[in-house]
Amino acid sequence: MNVVKNHARWIPVIIWMGLIFYLSHQPAEQSSELSAGVMEMLLNVLVVIFPIHEEIPIIHFLIRKAAHFFAYFVLGILVVHALSKSLKPIWKGSVIALVICVLYAITDEVHQLFIPGRSGEVRDVLLDSVGAAVGLSVYLLLNRKSQ
Repeated sequence: MNVVKNHARWIPVIIWMGLIFYLSHQPAEQSSELSAGVMEMLLNVLVVIFPIHEEIPIIHFLIRKAAHFFAYFVLGILVVHALSKSLKPIWKGSVIALVICVLYAITDEVHQLFIPGRSGEVRDVLLDSVGAAVGLSVYLLLNRKSQ
């Protein structure tokens, strides 16, 4: 039963990786439309706080980069959680989790080279890796306090 439970921990990882792949597989035009929709929603919220009445290009850029960070932040948490019961000490699982996340980020950017209008960016791999590392760190901090 414990083996099944440990394998079940990988289901969210696979689903999340699938979501990242799906979003990366969108042609540039579709991807831009999605981030424009998110930007519009964000601007509607910000207008309540700040008097913003025009589209600001930096916000669009920041939303796209925040999406990279967030996607791999979550992936880092999911992967280290999946490994946490099978690898002791936890730091070994963390190192392996980070390697998995970085390798997935690299393959994701290579994958985008074959999508119309998209490109593979080294800076996105770096941002993804930082997101994963921060996610791992948050998991480790919360896990340490709960023990």
